[in-house]
Amino acid sequence: MAQALQKKVETPQSAGNAVRPFGMRDKLGYLFGDFGNDFFFILVAAFLMVYYTDIYGLNPAAVGGLFLIARLWDAVADITWGRFIDTRKAGKNGKFRPWIFRMSFPLVITGVLMFVHIPGMSDGFYLAYAYVTYIIWGTLYSTVNIPYGSMASVITGDPVERTALSSWRTLGGNLAGLIINVVGPMILFVDNKADANRFLLGAIIFGVLAIACYMACYKLSVERIVMDETNKPKANFGKTVKGLGKNRPLIVFLTLSLLFLVCFMLIGTVNVYLFKDFFGNAKALSMVGLLQSVAVFVGMPMVKPLVSKFGKKEVASAGLLLAALVYAVLYFLPNLTATQFIAVLTVGMFGYGIFNLVIWAFVTDIIDYHEYLTGLREDGTVYSIYSMARKIGQAVAGGVGGAAIAAVGYHAGAESQSAETLQGIHTLATLVPAVILLVIFLMIVFLYPLNKKRTEQLALDLVEKRKSYNN
Repeated sequence: MAQALQKKVETPQSAGNAVRPFGMRDKLGYLFGDFGNDFFFILVAAFLMVYYTDIYGLNPAAVGGLFLIARLWDAVADITWGRFIDTRKAGKNGKFRPWIFRMSFPLVITGVLMFVHIPGMSDGFYLAYAYVTYIIWGTLYSTVNIPYGSMASVITGDPVERTALSSWRTLGGNLAGLIINVVGPMILFVDNKADANRFLLGAIIFGVLAIACYMACYKLSVERIVMDETNKPKANFGKTVKGLGKNRPLIVFLTLSLLFLVCFMLIGTVNVYLFKDFFGNAKALSMVGLLQSVAVFVGMPMVKPLVSKFGKKEVASAGLLLAALVYAVLYFLPNLTATQFIAVLTVGMFGYGIFNLVIWAFVTDIIDYHEYLTGLREDGTVYSIYSMARKIGQAVAGGVGGAAIAAVGYHAGAESQSAETLQGIHTLATLVPAVILLVIFLMIVFLYPLNKKRTEQLALDLVEKRKSYNN
């Protein structure tokens, strides 16, 4: 069924040129795209704050303000660039791939410039330089990430193969995370202190690797679904907005994605205090990070056959339910050692790792559903709305962890925390994620309409609808 469906959907509709079948080259190409993205994205997320505070000497509150403003601007940049791309016609190399090739070079150059330190300047100069370079980098990141994310919907029309692309994308991000988090500190710090020259060296090294990955993505990927620009419905912003408002899968998915993002960021923040204060073993966090990546690597080969048999919605919801149950179990077992806690937690990380491996494939189905509703193929617009929502979620959720820790009575600098505070930290790290993940599970099961049967039918319906454009 899947192969037959793919054969029907993936016939290019532009000039009838022969295109090689979807295969491992496409998966590797898509992996390299997020590999390249995350060399700088994770470097910035993990180390830019300490670079600004320890090398530029900026106030942490000022840096926090920069991050908030920049992320909100990034959300605007995402949707603007998505709309721009959807007004461009596909060329001989596709609609999205050329933008990855064109914009990756200025993106990486700007990323390196963020880590340039000119000694002896004023605090005002450093703050202004940080604002300019960080916001320009974030804007250019949209010009690469939006076409990259949108491209998955035109590489293949088969729902199962789209899940494979989602899984390989997640793998690429995890590999970049491992390199940055393991090798990064060895390069960036000298005698346990941030070093300006080392940060610049690290940015150059990771920048070169990022460019290599972007070029691999460009060379190995093929856009197979090409709309006939002659007879397709003309773009209409009012029609687009109306279609988005009727797109129930999109609305539900945006909501549950924001909840998951908040939950994920809360877990990341609270785990530091859980292991440092509740368990008295901060070094155990390294093992948590390692096992989180291992859980993704273990889950990856399972995702495609599971989705092929049960469907994306079904597999993703099962993963979330497993994670919710594990966190609930951890809440009711408060006397575990750090090692025991991590052993049980790994099962939960495997559960939401499965969700992460599938999540990007949801977006491609939602893009198809938008075309089904409106007749408009607006991959960039729909994907950029999802990306915009994530940026807004990151801006808002950034303060959730700190506010939650403060709410349970945490006192910075104290030799020890009260029993009530420690219990509050444990609750934040276990019961709260259990409840949020359970809510997301229920939303997918009862509100998200694109199950396996409906998704397969949607792909077939689109084949017929596209044929009608030429009649």
